[in-house]
Amino acid sequence: MDHGSLAPSAWVVRWAPIITQGTVLDVACGSGRHANLFLSKNLKVVALDRQPQVIPGARFVQADLENGDPWPLPGERFEGIVVTNYLHRPLFPLLSDALAPGGVLIYETFMIGNERYGRPSNPEFLLRAGELLEVFKDLTVIAFEEGESKEPKPAMIQRLCAVQAGNR
Repeated sequence: MDHGSLAPSAWVVRWAPIITQGTVLDVACGSGRHANLFLSKNLKVVALDRQPQVIPGARFVQADLENGDPWPLPGERFEGIVVTNYLHRPLFPLLSDALAPGGVLIYETFMIGNERYGRPSNPEFLLRAGELLEVFKDLTVIAFEEGESKEPKPAMIQRLCAVQAGNR
């Protein structure tokens, strides 16, 4: 997935400092804007995408999860998981399971209402109001935002930063 920008999301940059050790999973990594952010913090990175990517320093895993590929990281746990501009609801329980005790989930994607700004406009790819809070209710929420965003372009966005119970 091409995120259209090489700069990391401001939401991810804001919460990245609370991931201080271990391995970060970048789901739907695209060209690696978030993988590179965490690599620059001397963290290990597993980058996952359906398209082949070359992200020096990261372990790249190719899987087309929307078209039947199984979860490629069974049993692996991550101290951080980052998902931006991507929504595949069957992944929600897998993401929770893949988050290590004390691990941090940073999630940011489009929500209902975005159709007035362009793509994505299909409800299958748009979160419902409060959906991330509902889906990840077993995590401890650090921050949550939803609504209209002006940057990097006008859109309806939902954002969550949450922590898995347990010690790091």
